[in-house]
Amino acid sequence: QVQLVESGGGLVQPGGSLRLSCAASGSWVGVYLMGWYRQTPENQRELVATITSANTTNYADSVKGRFTISRDYAKPTVYLQMNSLKPEDTAVYYCNQRQWGVAAGRGDWGQGSQVTVSS
Repeated sequence: QVQLVESGGGLVQPGGSLRLSCAASGSWVGVYLMGWYRQTPENQRELVATITSANTTNYADSVKGRFTISRDYAKPTVYLQMNSLKPEDTAVYYCNQRQWGVAAGRGDWGQGSQVTVSS
């Protein structure tokens, strides 16, 4: 069972920045991608950003140009740099890791990190 440990959430004012980190157990062997989803009480979990083991990135339209996902090449760790944060970015952010052959939206999940954007 893969363990994903997240860090970096918190409270920030609109226009501010936060950086989320997610460290997975094991290695990159067999991993197709890692990424971030977010969820609010009103909405379903939605994709924020993903990065594959080949460094292909994918972003939700709502975060393009503001968020950047990156990864550590030596160990299965990903980062989400969030700039120009808006109140609508407030959510619980979940780290996700998918092995090759696992369907989108499945795989292993972190415990969730609360991000609150408020003045």
